[in-house]
Amino acid sequence: MRDFTLHTYRLLLQSLADCGYQFISFEQYLTCESLPGRYVILRHDIDKRAGMAICVAEIEKSLNAGASYYFRCVKESNRPDIIRKIADMGFEVGYHYEDMPACNGDLQQAKAHFAEWLCYFRQFYPVRTICMHGAPQFRHDSRELWKNVDYHDFGVIGEPYFDVDFSQVVYLTDTGRRWDGFRVSVRDKIPEHQEEWQRQGWVYHSTTDIISAANSGSLPPRLMITTHPQRWTDNIALWLYEAVRQTVVNMVKRILIRQINK
Repeated sequence: MRDFTLHTYRLLLQSLADCGYQFISFEQYLTCESLPGRYVILRHDIDKRAGMAICVAEIEKSLNAGASYYFRCVKESNRPDIIRKIADMGFEVGYHYEDMPACNGDLQQAKAHFAEWLCYFRQFYPVRTICMHGAPQFRHDSRELWKNVDYHDFGVIGEPYFDVDFSQVVYLTDTGRRWDGFRVSVRDKIPEHQEEWQRQGWVYHSTTDIISAANSGSLPPRLMITTHPQRWTDNIALWLYEAVRQTVVNMVKRILIRQINK
């Protein structure tokens, strides 16, 4: 089975649903009075080719799944028609912020930039959660803004890297176009828990690996699954383009990681 297709994504969600997992948005995770025994916080980072998010959303809508969609302010992500359609379909919309890199680390400019774009995205949805864009090519980490600013002052109730209890929730992301992408990720990872997850055997390379773990009962009961919808397509030309592009990107990331660790 070819991975990172819409067909494979549907099989993943259907398999998890058949195993008793409920799909919730990040906002629901933070506000629900009683969480189900088995759940998946579904998160989507819309880095580029925003239109492809609709295909993912339609699959989730057919399965009555909750999910969160985080949009950047750049034009390849910031598509008002797409954002509005996602919100109209009943999904959470959030701001995929990168204000510190965008402002070259200037705190006051970044704060104003964040406030402006948060207000912009609130015209589509009453945004209550945000999520950083990793931006590995830039020196500044987007999360540096919160060393001196409190996002709660903007009416924001949560940011996944700060407000998910990862001692209870296992994080799976398709960063690197693989599910064990923490090995090639500069920022989209939870390093303080990764060793324990590896010790427990909760590391998966392919989508098929996750499905198999669910069917065998070895998959953790509480998950956050993050995808980048640009990677999931049944169009063979786009699929090949993304596969080649990501191979090159992963090579660059390995170099960056080696430099950071020196």
